[in-house]
Amino acid sequence: MFINVFGLAVGMAVSILIFLFVQHELSYDRYHANADRIFRVSRAWFNPDGEFSLHLGHAAPPFGPLIQADYGDEVAAVGRFFHYDPLVKYEDKAFEEDNFFFADPEVFDIFSFNILEGDAKEALTNSDGLVITESMSKKYFGEENPIGKNLILNLEGQEAVFQIRALMQDMPDNSHFHTDFIASMAPVEAFYGGQDAFMSNFGSNNFSTYLLLNEGVNHKSLEAKLPNLVDKYMGESQSGVPMSKGTKLFLWPLTDVHLYSNLDSEMEPNGNIDYVYIYLAVALFILLIACINFMNLSTARSSMRSMEVGLRKVMGADKSRLIRQFMGESFMLTIISMVFALILVYLFLPTFSNFTDKDLNLNFLQNPEYILGIIGLVILVGVISGSYPALFLSGFSPAKVLKGAFKAGKGHEQFRSVLVVGQFAISVVLIVAVLVVVRQLDFMQSKDLGFEKEDIVVLPSSPAIQQNYLILKDRLERHEGIKSVSISSRVPSGRLLDNQGSTAEINGEMTQLNVRIADIHVAHNFLDTYGIPIVAGRDFNFNLASDSTEAFVLNEAAIREIGWSSPEEAIGKKFLYGDRRGFVTGVMKNFHFESLHQPIVPIVFMISQDRNNQVSLKIAAENQEQTMAYIKEEWAALRPDFPFEPLYVDEGFNRQYEAEERVKTIFTFFSGLAVIISILGLLGLTTFATQQRTREIGIRKVMGAETGNILILLGKDFLKLVMIGFLIAIPISWFGMSSWLEDFAYAIGISWTVFFWAGLIAGAIAAITVMSQSLKAAWADPVKSIKSE
Repeated sequence: MFINVFGLAVGMAVSILIFLFVQHELSYDRYHANADRIFRVSRAWFNPDGEFSLHLGHAAPPFGPLIQADYGDEVAAVGRFFHYDPLVKYEDKAFEEDNFFFADPEVFDIFSFNILEGDAKEALTNSDGLVITESMSKKYFGEENPIGKNLILNLEGQEAVFQIRALMQDMPDNSHFHTDFIASMAPVEAFYGGQDAFMSNFGSNNFSTYLLLNEGVNHKSLEAKLPNLVDKYMGESQSGVPMSKGTKLFLWPLTDVHLYSNLDSEMEPNGNIDYVYIYLAVALFILLIACINFMNLSTARSSMRSMEVGLRKVMGADKSRLIRQFMGESFMLTIISMVFALILVYLFLPTFSNFTDKDLNLNFLQNPEYILGIIGLVILVGVISGSYPALFLSGFSPAKVLKGAFKAGKGHEQFRSVLVVGQFAISVVLIVAVLVVVRQLDFMQSKDLGFEKEDIVVLPSSPAIQQNYLILKDRLERHEGIKSVSISSRVPSGRLLDNQGSTAEINGEMTQLNVRIADIHVAHNFLDTYGIPIVAGRDFNFNLASDSTEAFVLNEAAIREIGWSSPEEAIGKKFLYGDRRGFVTGVMKNFHFESLHQPIVPIVFMISQDRNNQVSLKIAAENQEQTMAYIKEEWAALRPDFPFEPLYVDEGFNRQYEAEERVKTIFTFFSGLAVIISILGLLGLTTFATQQRTREIGIRKVMGAETGNILILLGKDFLKLVMIGFLIAIPISWFGMSSWLEDFAYAIGISWTVFFWAGLIAGAIAAITVMSQSLKAAWADPVKSIKSE
């Protein structure tokens, strides 16, 4: 009885936890009143073969207003967000804020922000207008009313005063982006050179753009019109090709952004619908295994109730009455199991919420629909787990039972065998999943990325640091713990999102390239700092003044895409990138700048003085604590009031695999539970079999059978079932994990050893389980065994 209740309780508790997670994932952004009419504009670029080379969840600033201007009968409102991480100061408080956005006033027409005080839309019509959340109000002002108070922002080294004109409630957890501050877009327009320059800039794709469509408008029909808009306002490329052939705008339903977009740029890291399906499948697997376990244990105990059933039938009970009785017992056990399951959920929900980084709760008062879900789960589990035992028990023949000739039919035995096969097939699938995920993570974390990522610390730059970079570099490199200092626009482990268009000398002619080449602005010693090898030509030379304005270093992928036959051929070729003209002076070996989710893309390095916002410090492996203390002191002087938040490049890469780490943990934990519950099922079937063959075992022992013979007799059939389950699991797990690995540009192959170890683990566990019951039967007193029937 305890095993029955425990198995069902664990299965239902796991299912409830995962269902809460899935429900939360599916609820993103649905709280907005007009969620079904809100769409995000994304922008993609294509290679000549028609494949995406880059797809951003952001767009250039003119697109949103132009869409409304041209299709005003379909678009009710347009709002843009521009993200920035300023230093925010109030009196003696100073914090670098991550969730700070400049925005159009119309965002308050589009989204259902809960405004607590003030007029938020009116606030953003003022160039110094600012809206903040409750949590930020308490952070800076305590219990004081924030309306009318000023905050000082550090914008690119310049201080600007903003006045708080409205207060809003914190955004819910189930939002695909979160903001603590919304400021007027006016400073951003000024930074871009004024309204005219702002509305003609199609290259700065840094704006999250949202449309509110009118009632009844089909977003796909509007999306189909956008290529004409692109051509109308952007014209043709230098080679006379319409711009819509190389770039395209898409409209994403707001409620799809969190689970379906996962583009090259997002406001926040999104979820993934594939992982929702995976977690849901795991929940259903665990629940199914628990139900199978219940069936097996119930039927294993059937011989103990055969006399009861026989007597009830003799006394006039028909089959339907017995079915109702046993189904009632099943539902009672299910209800008791649900009580224990809810206790387990409440005990482990805080841990599960922290693990998934979601605000999950099982509050029946706030979510009365959860009560219906619990009732539905009880009914589902009760029917699935109780139906077969009820039919099985009610089908006993009273004549045979009362004569002592009760024995389960061959059909019933085969069905129970099918259940065990199913249990272990599911267990093996989960074990294979664990092994594949672990190996893929190990591969990603240990793969040679083509450069030296260890012991490199990255810190944010500032206008003052950029202006005095060489002086700072010289001073820092005098410290014995700092080997090298460099500066760049991006660092490895980040994303490659920049592209300015390029032209190259091919066969003696300057040819415009239809391939995206990502640019990185660097200092002269950047490749040396990161240990990136040169395969042809040379690195940047500080002593050659022309290298600062004319030299380009490309990677091997860029050479291949441009069409040069070899790195050596590229050296000395003319190259135009954006508005910079020069020559290819070096070719570096391919290396992984981004995570292994992405393939190695064409990259060009060039020297720049004004776009380098990341400082890289190669530090010695020894005495790193003292070295970091020295760097912290230097940065406190260089960036006063800013927090000291160093990023280690190797940690930056590992952070990109957090979703896979969660999958690994969930698979490991839940596959362990699945195996445990499967063991209980196998234990039940073994118990049933030994009970059925107790007299046979006693007779065999009297006739001289050894313990080993008894073990083989009882164990071979069960291990055969485990082997069948293993064989069924192989194609299922191979297909599932192959699909999962397709998300990685660089992935392991699924080796036969994965299935070998999964089968060995499942087989060993099954063998131990069967052996424990078989030994018990084999060591029993044969005289008592013969008298048992």
